Amino acid sequence: MYVSIGEAAIMMGVCIQTLRQWEVSGYLTPKFRTSGGHRRYLLSDIHIKTNTSNQNNINKTIAYARVSSNDQKQDLLRQQQVLENYCKTNKYNYDLISDLGSGLNFNKKGLHKLINLIINKQINT
Repeated sequence: MYVSIGEAAIMMGVCIQTLRQWEVSGYLTPKFRTSGGHRRYLLSDIHIKTNTSNQNNINKTIAYARVSSNDQKQDLLRQQQVLENYCKTNKYNYDLISDLGSGLNFNKKGLHKLINLIINKQINT
C-alpha cells in the first residue's frame, strides 16, 4: 500500500519538509511519483524507519517546561534547570523541550513535538 507525503509525515511524526530532505539525503525515498509529481511512499518502508527510531528512543525521557509570557523568562530558565538536575540525578536519557506561551494556546512548537513523540511511541517517560 502506498501513502502520500502528508500521510507519511503524520505517521512518522515529522513535517513534510523533513521527508523532502530525507529524499535528497537518500534516507527515505518515495517509491514513485504520480503523473502530477506527487510522492508516494511504501507503507512498509515507513514502518521500518519508524520502528528503528522507536527502538533508539525506547528509554527516552522528555522534560517539558513552559511559561505563559516573556515576563516569566527567568522562571522558564529555573524550570529548565530543575528538570535537568532531576533527570541527571536519576540518570535518565532525556531531552528537554520548552515553550513560551499561554496554556490556552495549543499552537506551540514544543508542545507539538511532545505530542508527536507520544503518539509515535518514541519516548518512555
